Amino acid sequence: MRLYNTLSRTVEQFQPINDGAVKLYTCGPTVYDYAHIGNLRSFVFDDVLRRTLESEGYQVKHVMNITDVGHMTSDMDEGEDKLESGATREHKTVWEVAETFINAFEKDSAMLNILPPNAYHGRHAPYARATDFIDDQQSLVQTLLDKGYAYPAEQAIYFDVGKLPDYGRLARQDIADKEVAARPEVVTDTDKRHPQDFALWFFNTGRFANHSMGWDSPWGKGFPGWHLECSAIIHATLGEPIDIHTGGVDHIGTHHTNEIAQTEAAFGTRLANFWVHNEHLLAEGRKMSKSDSNYHTLKGLIDKGFDPLALRLLFLQAHYRSQMNFTFSGLEAAQSFLRRLQAWADLKFQPAALAQNAGGPAYGPVLRKMRQAMADDLNTAAALVSLSDLVAEAEENGINNEGFQELLEAADCLLGLSLSSREDVNEDEKSLLSQRQQARHDQNWQLSDQLRDQLSKKKIGVKDTPAGQIWQRL
Repeated sequence: MRLYNTLSRTVEQFQPINDGAVKLYTCGPTVYDYAHIGNLRSFVFDDVLRRTLESEGYQVKHVMNITDVGHMTSDMDEGEDKLESGATREHKTVWEVAETFINAFEKDSAMLNILPPNAYHGRHAPYARATDFIDDQQSLVQTLLDKGYAYPAEQAIYFDVGKLPDYGRLARQDIADKEVAARPEVVTDTDKRHPQDFALWFFNTGRFANHSMGWDSPWGKGFPGWHLECSAIIHATLGEPIDIHTGGVDHIGTHHTNEIAQTEAAFGTRLANFWVHNEHLLAEGRKMSKSDSNYHTLKGLIDKGFDPLALRLLFLQAHYRSQMNFTFSGLEAAQSFLRRLQAWADLKFQPAALAQNAGGPAYGPVLRKMRQAMADDLNTAAALVSLSDLVAEAEENGINNEGFQELLEAADCLLGLSLSSREDVNEDEKSLLSQRQQARHDQNWQLSDQLRDQLSKKKIGVKDTPAGQIWQRL
C-alpha cells in the first residue's frame, strides 16, 4: 500500500511500525456548530483510509478527538473561543453547546456510514473529548516546563518555538519565514518571546477572566490551548510514535506543526511516521460562507431530497488530495449513480434462477482493480470507474449471480456505500417485485403491468434489464 506523506511530499510505500497493526489518529471536529460538508469530506476521507487499511489485512487502532475547549477563532491564540461564541449564539452554556453538536456530528457520521473510532474506551467513548484529558494535558505542560521548552507569561503558558531548530518542517517553513509573515497587530500578548509561540495553557485572567471553562492547575486556574489536546490524547491512548496522523491541509502550517513540536520536545520521539492530509472543498467555486448561499450542511441536503450516501459517493469521485468543487448538479449525478448501484444490489431480492445469466461479467478482475486503486494512495475515483464499468456491462449483458454478493461486500468494505446490506423494501413490496419478476418470466404481460402500477403507487419504479427487473424509490 502506498500513501502520500506530507513530511516527504512524496508517495511512499506504507510500512507499519508493528506488523499487522496500525495506529491511526484523526483530528475530529470542534463542536461549536453543525459540521458543514467541507468538514464532512475530511471525515469521509479518514473513513476510507481506515477501510482500505483493514481491507489490506491490518488491525487498525483508531482514535479521534473531539475539541470541546480551547479552540480560538484563529488557529493561533487570537480571537474568541469558538465554544464561547457558540454558546452566545445558541443561548446555551458551553457544555450544552458541546453536547448538542457532538450529537449532531455523531448523527451525520452514521448517515454517511462513517465507522466510529475503536481504540478509546474512556468516559465518552468512542470519541476522545479534550475535556476528558485535562490531567493528561496538565502533565504534558509540566513536562515541557521542566525541560525548558515552555515559559509562563501573564495570560498563558507558552511553548517556545525558538528552542526547536526544525520547527515548521512539516509546512516547509522555518521560523525566520514565519517571522516575516507574522502580523504584529494580531498578537494580543506582548509577553510572547516570539510571535509564533503558542499557548499551552490559558489563564482565567485578562480577556479570559470570565471564560466559562476553567480547571485548577499548579500554575493557576485556566484551560488548555487547542494544540495541546491532540498530543496528550495520542500519548494517553496510542503512544508515540503512531503510524498515521490525518487532517485537512489547513492543519499543516499551525495545528499539526505545533503538535509535532510539543510531542517531540516532551517525549524525545517523533509523533507520526505518515502525515496524510485532504484538500479543501469549495462550493459553487467559492469558499463556503454562512453569509453566502453556498454554505451547506448534511441536514440541509437531506431536506432538499438527497441521500446522505450520494454525498459520500460524490466525495469519492475526486482524489482526496485534489481540491473539489461541490455543485448540486454534481450531487444529482452522484445520486443517480448511487441509485443504479443500489438497483443492481437489489437483485439479491429476486429469485436466483431468474436473475442468473451465464454470460454476465466476471468479478475477480473488478475486485482486483478496485483494491489496486485503493492501495495506490486511496484512488477512489479509479475504483469507482471499475465499479461503473461493471454496471454498464451488467445493464447491457445481464449479471452472473456467482460472485456478485462477494463483489458488493468488497465494495462496501472499501467504499462504505451500504450496497450489500441495503434492505429498503418491506416484505409486501418484496413480494410484489418477486411476483412481477415471475409474471415476466411466464410472459404474463398484463399481470406484469398491473404489478408495475401497484409498485408505482408505493413510490417504487421498476426497470427491466437482461438480468431481470431493478427498482428504485421514486
